[in-house]
Amino acid sequence: MAFWTVATGRDPKRAYRFMVSMQPGGGTQVDWFVKKVGKPSVSVSETAHTFLNHTFYYPGRVSWNSINMSLVDPVTPDAAAIFMTYLANAGYTVPTNETQVSTISKRKATQAGEGGLGEVRIQQMDGDGIVVEEWLLHNAWIKSVNLDDLDYESDALANINLEIRYDWAELTVHGPITSTETSVGSTMDSTTPIFSATGGSGPVGGGS
Repeated sequence: MAFWTVATGRDPKRAYRFMVSMQPGGGTQVDWFVKKVGKPSVSVSETAHTFLNHTFYYPGRVSWNSINMSLVDPVTPDAAAIFMTYLANAGYTVPTNETQVSTISKRKATQAGEGGLGEVRIQQMDGDGIVVEEWLLHNAWIKSVNLDDLDYESDALANINLEIRYDWAELTVHGPITSTETSVGSTMDSTTPIFSATGGSGPVGGGS
């Protein structure tokens, strides 16, 4: 740790300095519920070509992997109820008769105006509470909701575990980055996204 504080005069990013911003169902903001969240990750498929004794590999399609998130389930507001409301807003209805035809749609599940998940932002902060890194998940929706088991022998907090699927993610680094600090280019200001799956013709890859 002395290397960071003495030799460089800089602090490393810390795992506990983060905030998650999302508003499932268009209702309660659940930032303070979040205990743990994974960062976006990317997978690139490969295609093999064999010639004589050699095998050559070529990069293929880009896919963004789903992330997992753990939240505390408080008594008020009831987080389980929040996510059940989100599911209903996305188009799910309990099958009370054989004539119901309502189904979940991506538009309803992702768009805030439709009662969906809306923007999901994962922010890392420095020791002063200033955001230094921000991930924005595009077209995010909740793939699974799992509630912790109940147990008479445990006094642990009750949690809700989510899996969130999205099409692609965009990374923005806040604050100036000099060419000596990064290999991706020249100085960038606080609003420049330095990594996203958007190219000249639109998004690349996407969640499956």
